[in-house]
Amino acid sequence: MLGVNSVDIPNRSLFRQPEVCEIAQVQPYVLRSWESEFPDLGVSKSAGGPRVYRRADLERVLRLKHLLFVEGLTLAGARKRLLEEQPPLETEAPGLDELLGSDARERILQVKQGLREIAAMLAKAPGNGNGTTRRKAKGSSKGHAKPLFDLAEAPSRGRAVRKKAPKKAKKK
Repeated sequence: MLGVNSVDIPNRSLFRQPEVCEIAQVQPYVLRSWESEFPDLGVSKSAGGPRVYRRADLERVLRLKHLLFVEGLTLAGARKRLLEEQPPLETEAPGLDELLGSDARERILQVKQGLREIAAMLAKAPGNGNGTTRRKAKGSSKGHAKPLFDLAEAPSRGRAVRKKAPKKAKKK
């Protein structure tokens, strides 16, 4: 019976994908397909970087290989077995009520409602009520609104017209 204990795993904490494939004796495409079925398997060091696996991931790959190839389980059956083998969560861990108080849910809902109200106020545009905002003209005491841009200064959307420089007179 092939198990995790019968394979010699080097005493390291991280392994590259080719090393995992060599130790587990599986092809890289098999390992990648297992990663798609078990998203928590393997760690990527950086975006676009090489796949890196922890020692626990390597042991899990070996256990998964055993379940699939030796015991003949399907991926769904192996997933179920791996979930059954996980140690149960501690039931004596403090709950949310013990950490935050018995009215924590109510306080969180109040904060959530307050944030929604703030978001609604920020979404409303100040000004003339039609949803557009205008700036006050600099130095204007009457409060007349100045448009955000002047159409004469706006860049044209068509082909740029280049002005010709005046010709210089030739010296004699």
